[in-house]
Amino acid sequence: MSGAAAAQKIDPASLGTAFLRTHQVLWLEFGDRKDFDDPRREWRRLFSELLGTFALVLAAAGGGLLHAKGQISLAAAVVAPGLMVTAVILFMGAVSGAHLNPAVSLAFALRGDFPWRRVPGYIVIQLTGATLACVFLRLVFGNAGHLGAALPGPGYKPWQALLMEIVLTALLVSVILGTASAAQNVGAIAALAVGGYIALAGLWAAPVSGVSMNPARSFGPALVSGDWTSYWVYVAGPATGALIAVGFAFVLRGRGGDVISRAAGSGVLGDGALAAKPERSGGTGQGRAGPEGIDDPGTQRGGQ
Repeated sequence: MSGAAAAQKIDPASLGTAFLRTHQVLWLEFGDRKDFDDPRREWRRLFSELLGTFALVLAAAGGGLLHAKGQISLAAAVVAPGLMVTAVILFMGAVSGAHLNPAVSLAFALRGDFPWRRVPGYIVIQLTGATLACVFLRLVFGNAGHLGAALPGPGYKPWQALLMEIVLTALLVSVILGTASAAQNVGAIAALAVGGYIALAGLWAAPVSGVSMNPARSFGPALVSGDWTSYWVYVAGPATGALIAVGFAFVLRGRGGDVISRAAGSGVLGDGALAAKPERSGGTGQGRAGPEGIDDPGTQRGGQ
């Protein structure tokens, strides 16, 4: 008996309130693909990206600033943004996809999982969120420590930092493409994988390039502090790394934009997934991004 057939024979009512509570948790975690694609709710997704990027840059640039002042360790400064990204993915990844990074939005679009018409809006709002975070830091700390800008480390030249940013971003975007549900970073697996990678990369590579991996994270400090030293490194590096990661994803998983790849990161795929592909394709195309059998909690409550 296939996994899909077994799931159809389970009566949710027989499982009690615990089953409904699990439905609610999964719905909050994975969201609704219809909401993610609905043009009427683009303002909500853009606000989510604004808030998420603000939080990320606040932790990343703020940690760098305080480390430059000698008030926290380098380890704390590089782990903080990783933990922040983990939190952001968990609490709002289902709203906007928690891209938080122009290189990530670009990679999703190149994979065919994210419409190109939405890319400019995401990038502009990400840059805005990063700028607001650095305005806040400047109000609190003044124009100190380059406002936590990622810069080539002492003894390293810009070309060395560029190569490091290319490799680090290629691996970061590979992790994201491998754990995301289409163009959405959702769920605990994506949160732990992406946040853990950011922290790990910072722990060993921060002395070389500052480990930005994100043009928005570098744009905010540069704009607000007025110091554009080596900024090109942190645009060219992540952009090139994202392109490489898209190539890796094609080799590892084939072309993107497929409903099955969209469902995989959401936990829809299980035993007999390929045999059930037509059925799953229909469900995913109708906006169901969560695990199979999970309906809108509002619909469940209305039927009770």
